[in-house]
Amino acid sequence: MSGGSAAGALRPGTEVTVLCRSLDGGDLGRRRGEPLTCGLPWPRGALASTDELALFDADGARRPLQARALERWADGSVRWALLDWLADLDGEESRFVVGAVAAARDGAPTVPAPPLRVEREAATGGVAVDTGRARFAVRPGGPLPFDGATVAGRPALAPERGGLVAVDGNGRRYRARIDRVEVDETGPVRVALRLVGRLVEESGAGGAGGGALAELEVEQHFWAGSATVRMRLAVTNPRAAAHPGGIWRLGAGGSIRFRDLALAVALPAAEGEPGLLCSPRPGASPERHALPFSLYQDSSGGERWRSRVHVDGRGEVPLAFRGYRLTAGALRREGRRATPAVFLDRGERRLGVTMPHFWENFPKAVEADREALTVRLFPPHAAGPQELQGGERKTHELWLAVASDETSDPPLDWCRRPALARAEPEWYAAAEAMPRLIPRARDPHAAYLELVDQAIEGAETFERKRETIDEYGWRHFGDLWADHEAVFAEGPEPLASHYNNQYDAVRGFAAQFLRSGDPRWYRPMDELARHVADIDVYHTDRDKSAYNHGLFWHTVHYVDAGTSTHRSYPDAPGVAGGGPAAGHLYAEGLALHYLLTGRRASREAALELGRYAIDADDGRLTVFRFLDRGPTGHASESGADRFHGPGRSAANAVSTLLDAHRLSGDRRFLDKAEELVRRAIHPADDVGARNLLDAERRWYYTMFLQSLGKFLDHKAERGELDGMYAWARESLLAYARWAAEHEAPYLDRPEVLEFPTETWAAQDLRKTEVFDLAALHADSPGERERFRERARFFFRDGVERLGGMPTRSLCRPVVILLGCGSSRAWHEERPEATAPRGPRGIDFGAPRVFVPQKRRALRRLAWLAAAAALAAALALA
Repeated sequence: MSGGSAAGALRPGTEVTVLCRSLDGGDLGRRRGEPLTCGLPWPRGALASTDELALFDADGARRPLQARALERWADGSVRWALLDWLADLDGEESRFVVGAVAAARDGAPTVPAPPLRVEREAATGGVAVDTGRARFAVRPGGPLPFDGATVAGRPALAPERGGLVAVDGNGRRYRARIDRVEVDETGPVRVALRLVGRLVEESGAGGAGGGALAELEVEQHFWAGSATVRMRLAVTNPRAAAHPGGIWRLGAGGSIRFRDLALAVALPAAEGEPGLLCSPRPGASPERHALPFSLYQDSSGGERWRSRVHVDGRGEVPLAFRGYRLTAGALRREGRRATPAVFLDRGERRLGVTMPHFWENFPKAVEADREALTVRLFPPHAAGPQELQGGERKTHELWLAVASDETSDPPLDWCRRPALARAEPEWYAAAEAMPRLIPRARDPHAAYLELVDQAIEGAETFERKRETIDEYGWRHFGDLWADHEAVFAEGPEPLASHYNNQYDAVRGFAAQFLRSGDPRWYRPMDELARHVADIDVYHTDRDKSAYNHGLFWHTVHYVDAGTSTHRSYPDAPGVAGGGPAAGHLYAEGLALHYLLTGRRASREAALELGRYAIDADDGRLTVFRFLDRGPTGHASESGADRFHGPGRSAANAVSTLLDAHRLSGDRRFLDKAEELVRRAIHPADDVGARNLLDAERRWYYTMFLQSLGKFLDHKAERGELDGMYAWARESLLAYARWAAEHEAPYLDRPEVLEFPTETWAAQDLRKTEVFDLAALHADSPGERERFRERARFFFRDGVERLGGMPTRSLCRPVVILLGCGSSRAWHEERPEATAPRGPRGIDFGAPRVFVPQKRRALRRLAWLAAAAALAAALALA
């Protein structure tokens, strides 16, 4: 369990080795001053302030470091710190050391920090950033990307000839309007600005509700000594989606259709002929091309580039050819997959642009003429408009250089093949980056690890499966193919099914990365987190509260996604319809992604889901509020029989609320989690009467007990050993005692299962985690050993059964194992570990049956109707 001394100065001798290597495992080559960002956890009580930290390179020289706390322990010490520095890298791997400022040796060289200044303009609300190499200015009402940019005091851009422009499906033109500029982060290494605005019709006034097409949020990141800027441009459709009958599909009302969305940057007027260089992929030397220039990626370029995954609202696949086409003057060239870096020169002036994951997020285009570079985010080259559904968001990331890039060779290659900075697994474990984390090297369960590694090794990796249905394109990239839903499919085309973030695959990838340090786990974590934050979260407050800001489920079982894409409920026989619900709330992976990367969007998505868990249960936001204003029950309603006990919805809602509380410190999230714990479970429950052995309808009680363990961890870390802690602890033990006597592997009784698949063997590992958690809280050594024995049994049985199945590599069982089972080795290393007991002898009263708002309101309506009828009868009498 969590422990450590009170907050204080960084303990003497505490040093963390940070390793830097390419995300793709290749040689980085020689790089100078590459910006690196790394979230690093710290043991409780070890670090009072990030001001105590210093960073040293392999030669012992102290380098400029920017550090801030992302999260703190309850004692006030730093739990996660975000580090930024400029790294000189060589070869496959480089090492740095993070330690105390006082650890700097006398006479050790200090690398000077290039100047990095931020100036706020109170009159206009604008901000200017001077990196020492270039100066950039932005202001409300000004153009994107900048109101001005200079290098060595001379203009580097012509803002009046650039900007962000959109064309909708009816041919109307819109231009970006920046309403607000905020300084999101500042320090000696990196400055981050946040620009908030809208796409407004060019001919209109651009007022709220008049001519606004979509919402904009732009992050701009600047680094000391650099003329290269990272931009994350998020376009959000805030409207509610039309979903008649609970069916969510493309082509329905509420969507925005883009014919074009393009960002142009122009060179200022100068003498000399312009020239263009293009490096079509990472590592490729730039080639000179004639103007005008265009590189358009129409499809993924893969074998299944015309997959039915890419259907539009008409059910057609609007892709014209495989891969990309490059035209430059009279030159015509075709290729499969491009991630271009393009440079436009005139005299001493140069503009450069690149987009990581260019081909994966097709359609995309980059163009150049004699004056400007244009990046087309939703290009008009495509056969049809790009449909952004109601509540959907897409974040486009690009890098813009307003002068020569000297960080890597080829230029801007470091943007396309960035280095990954990480600590050793032993440090993540010691710092409790996750509860009960143990380095993979110390995990003795080879059979379990082999099952987990199917995600990244062998013939059935998630990356290989991605090619099977071509899980690419701006809406799909990052998601996982739910191949387990295709086992009964017939026909020549593989069934298209999207997994979204079912069972928190982001968390599972993060756990395996922290345990191993292997970047093959980091990539899918990062890609899926970005997808979830954009596509799977319903970013609107204009629908009903049961849906607003929720997370969409995976595609309906055994049904092709069709035109529903990631919206779960397609127009297909046997599909009853539905929408976002608490049963599919997973925020822990998003929280970890934020802590590892500092990425704002992941934090905001986790908090958005936390707010959903509160609002969906708020009776004041529904049509029944005039009859009853109490809880709706949407945060705890699990299964077709409207079960409000320890079920899937309550489990995920409690877990998500704890993550939101952890990230924000807002007490209302923890209060709501406590309310749901009291609603779903009671220490005096008649557990046998819950019918928990009905696996099809009640298996998810184990999910709730896992969340209950997380709740106890959270309360204990905060020192809140109160009545709610005792309530949760006694409830966990009551259900674990019953399970120890009655539970058996699911596949021991296949006749009671609708589909006795490999998933049930994987789900048995949840029982392992429940018994391990109960052992920490057990009342006696004998009871602790009883729970440990049950944990060992279900772990061994589940791994052996799954390992013997030919379907063991399907998506769902592998994702379950990514998140369940990795703590087993920790418990084996610490057989005497215990958790705080908390107060004893509390009278919790008798269990109460929760009645949801709708049922209460209808009862009251019936009572009012009866009263009115009686009053009418009396009046007549």
